[in-house]
Amino acid sequence: MENTSGGGAGAVVPPEVDRWNWGAFLLTWIWGIGNGTFIAFLVFVPLVNIPMFFVLGAKGSAWAWQNKRWNSVEDFRRTQRTWARWGIIIPVLFVLLFGGIFWSILSAMKGSDAYKLAVSELQRSEQVTEVLGTPITTGFPTGGIQVTGGDGKANLSFSAEGPKGKGEVYIEAVEAMGQWRVEHAVFEDAATKQRIELAQ
Repeated sequence: MENTSGGGAGAVVPPEVDRWNWGAFLLTWIWGIGNGTFIAFLVFVPLVNIPMFFVLGAKGSAWAWQNKRWNSVEDFRRTQRTWARWGIIIPVLFVLLFGGIFWSILSAMKGSDAYKLAVSELQRSEQVTEVLGTPITTGFPTGGIQVTGGDGKANLSFSAEGPKGKGEVYIEAVEAMGQWRVEHAVFEDAATKQRIELAQ
């Protein structure tokens, strides 16, 4: 069969080529650049973007065949299999990268002096012990910590749970000359919404 690749929109697409394209579906505009199929940039257009993933999966092979010159059908299919493999590898790498960054941030916050100080205030409260029982376990904090030199500020919240119940801890703490102190901390019981002051 004559090699019709690169012949534009009117070029005949061989049946062996006109198949679902996982590389186009998974990598969209990146795949589009590599395959001369710039319609893939429609994934950046609101309302069109989500359907475009599926359009690229269904029509991507035909468009890539028509838009770019290929040595043969086998050359085309081999290249598209490579795109499909990268379509799996790249998202996994991004998930691992951002997951690792996110986990590092949470771990750093849980190891911070501000968090440890809040946990200490929580465990020292007799009222909280009555509500939760012992032992009390705490979750990863969310919020933010800002430190400049020896000064800093923290606004954190984290879960607290014991044999008798659970709740949420909210804390505002400041650091001055390298020393953290709690300015305001409360525990909110999940069941009753009662709030207990941990530090004044």
